[in-house]
Amino acid sequence: MNWELRFLLITVSVAATIGVIGRIRRAKMQIEDAVFWVLFSLLLILLAVCPPLLYFFTGLLGMQSPANLLFLVIIALLLAKVFSLSVRLSILEEKLMTLSQNEALTELEEKEAGGKTAGPSGRASSGDGGGK
Repeated sequence: MNWELRFLLITVSVAATIGVIGRIRRAKMQIEDAVFWVLFSLLLILLAVCPPLLYFFTGLLGMQSPANLLFLVIIALLLAKVFSLSVRLSILEEKLMTLSQNEALTELEEKEAGGKTAGPSGRASSGDGGGK
């Protein structure tokens, strides 16, 4: 692995780690996501600082170049992260749909039961459009 690639890996990994730590401090990122990105950055730094480790696994797997293995590892980890985020998004969308359906049913039941009773905003729902 040439020195340009090593320098790029170290620089990007350190910048990513600093960015993740900054987001954690401002409470803009969940800990679970932050752990992934910090570990990912540490792995890239380890592979950049210790090229014999990368050469060993390249020979073990029968690949042509350490850079190919490095890119394979990066792509595989990012695909795994995208998959986990997709699963989490699907779960949240299902929860959101259930929540909005329950809210709509609750509003319908209140409307049918009360007619002109006070709604969630505290105003009478007389249907006059809110005019004075």
